[in-house]
Amino acid sequence: MISKKVKYAIIALVKLAREYNKGPILIRDIAESEKIPQKFLEAILNDLKHAGILGSKKGKGGGYYLLKSPEEVNLATIIRLFDGAIALLPCVTYRYYERCKECKDEETCGIRDVFREVRDETVELLKAATLSEIIRRESSVKKIKR
Repeated sequence: MISKKVKYAIIALVKLAREYNKGPILIRDIAESEKIPQKFLEAILNDLKHAGILGSKKGKGGGYYLLKSPEEVNLATIIRLFDGAIALLPCVTYRYYERCKECKDEETCGIRDVFREVRDETVELLKAATLSEIIRRESSVKKIKR
């Protein structure tokens, strides 16, 4: 399962994506509209800023805004930023590889092979899940429900 931090980051980023190129949005406004604790959100947005995903402006008319377009920000990046590895086993992680203590032969391990496939498919799906794709899906669901 993803952490609360990842969940709130995605919710806040989708909010900012909906307002892309309309100027900065105050933390307070994001927190209130998306029902995210403001102090927690401050830390999340600061992490996203340090990662080069968000920019911020101080003073009147200030707040946070996307530095990258909604098409460029995907869920794989966000999950890795806050939760680390996406893979279910350390021996198949892309950036956080560790050899499994129980493994006799990594090259012929069937368990590893299955979990590498799961990781590969999961990562591809998460890379395709950009902020713009999430917004597109929300619009599609709303049209169907009408």
